[in-house]
Amino acid sequence: MSVTVDDPLSEHTLSSEQVFDGALLHVRRDRVRLPDGGESVREYVRHPGAVVIAALLPEGQLVFERQFRYPLRRPFLELPAGKIDAGEDILACAMRELREETGYEASEWRHVGVMHPCIGYSDERIEIFFANGLRHVGHAWDEGEFLELLSLPVAAVEDAIHAERITDAKSITAFYRALPLIRAALGD
Repeated sequence: MSVTVDDPLSEHTLSSEQVFDGALLHVRRDRVRLPDGGESVREYVRHPGAVVIAALLPEGQLVFERQFRYPLRRPFLELPAGKIDAGEDILACAMRELREETGYEASEWRHVGVMHPCIGYSDERIEIFFANGLRHVGHAWDEGEFLELLSLPVAAVEDAIHAERITDAKSITAFYRALPLIRAALGD
C-alpha cells in the first residue's frame, strides 16, 4: 500500500538538514507540516537497503550465521544478509552476499518480498529472497568479517525463535515469509 501526497495522513517536508554523514548511515532532521497544519521535527536514518536470504541446503536445513553485533555487544543467529551497493540489482546483491558470507551458490532464486524493519526512525528496506539448489564453492569474507556458519532444520529454527535464541527481526521475518517455499521444496 503506497501513500500519495494527497493522503490525509501525509506530512510535508518544509526543510531538511543532514545531521550525520557516515560510511553506512546518514542521519537527517526535517521540519514537517503535520496533517492539522502544525509543524514538527522528524529525525531519521537513511540506509542504502539490504537483502536477506533463506537458503535451503540439499539436506533440508537452512544456512545460518552466528555473528557478533557491536551495538548490542553479543553474537546473534541470523540468516545471511548484506547491504545493497549503490546501483546494485537486488538479486545480484543476494547472490553476492550468499557467496561471500557462506560460500554457497544457488541454482534457484525467488524474491519473497520486502520488509521495513525500523519505520519509526529509518527508511531501510530489506529485500527477502529464498535460495535453493545450493552448492558449496567457498566463502569470500570481507576483511574484518568474522562469523560461524550453522545449518538448522526448520523445526529447530522455529524452536529457536520461540525460545528467543533467534531475535533478529530480518531473520524471523524472512524465515516466515519464505516458509511456504521451504515447505514446498521439502515436500511438506
